[in-house]
Amino acid sequence: MELTSRQEIIVEIVKESGPITGEQIAERLSLTRATLRPDLAILTMAGYLDARPRVGYFYTGKSGNQMLAEKVKNITVNEYQSRPVVVQESASVYDAICTMFLEDVGTLFVVDKHITLVGVLSRKDLLRASLGKQALESIPVSIIMTRMPNITVCKQDDLIIEVANKLIDKQIDGLPIVVEVDYGSRFEVVGRITKTNITALLVDLANDEVI
Repeated sequence: MELTSRQEIIVEIVKESGPITGEQIAERLSLTRATLRPDLAILTMAGYLDARPRVGYFYTGKSGNQMLAEKVKNITVNEYQSRPVVVQESASVYDAICTMFLEDVGTLFVVDKHITLVGVLSRKDLLRASLGKQALESIPVSIIMTRMPNITVCKQDDLIIEVANKLIDKQIDGLPIVVEVDYGSRFEVVGRITKTNITALLVDLANDEVI
């Protein structure tokens, strides 16, 4: 976040003289305690200052970059997840291409009749299949999909920074968000996290809209 000139002065005062009370800070600035209260609340919530009852305010020693890093490291997948787009494993490659186009996504999750995750389809998979001379309507997606257990998944309470690292390491567009069923022997898809979701987080951080 960008501090106002008065907030920057407050931080410097606390850094030099802390712990210091709100009344003492107000006196140094020739302001009333009530006038200063919103600034102190913002600086405390943002992590620049900390406050202790009957002691006063003190500087946390954290830079803006450090506080931003801490904020990002606490964000979980469920805060930025999207609706999953799935196809049945019996669907044809043609059907999958149509679904991907209509839903405007880069990854499809393939499920069986029990809604269990059995595969993943990427743009590259569908493009590769379409380069052949076979009729796409006759090719089931189960032939070209990436199958379990070779699918990277994540859960809703996973940290989004860890998921971002997986997307980079695997060079993929998105991951299925799953919950375990049958004592962990199967996965049900409940969402997706993609590079677009990560971009939305980046925009929110730039606009200071992440709590």
